Parts: sequence; structure tokens; C-alpha cells
Amino acid sequence: MTDKIINFRKGKKRVARAQKEQRATENRVKFGRTKAEKLLDTTRDQKAKSYIDGHKREDD
Repeated sequence: MTDKIINFRKGKKRVARAQKEQRATENRVKFGRTKAEKLLDTTRDQKAKSYIDGHKREDD
């Protein structure tokens, strides 16, 4: 027999923390974009929109 006492509450908390960290890592990969990347996308979208608007034909 082992003489080591196991505290299940601490074990459950340890497992919960590990699962939470794993989920956070997955979310960082899935949703994580830097502010610079978001700004770059916004700038590209605005530039593309202005380019398209500038080349529209005006039929009166």
C-alpha cells in the first residue's frame, strides 16, 4: 500500500487549469491576430473599395 495521501480537489483543479490553458492556446491560434494585422486588413479593404468606387461608370 502507498502511504501517500491524495487530495482530489487539487487534482481536479490541476486538470481544469490544464484544459483551460489548452482551450486558450487553441483560441489564440484560431482568433489571435495582432493589431497591426487587423489594421493592415482594414487599410487594404478601404483601398480596394476606393479603387472600385473610382472606376465605377456613372450612367445618367
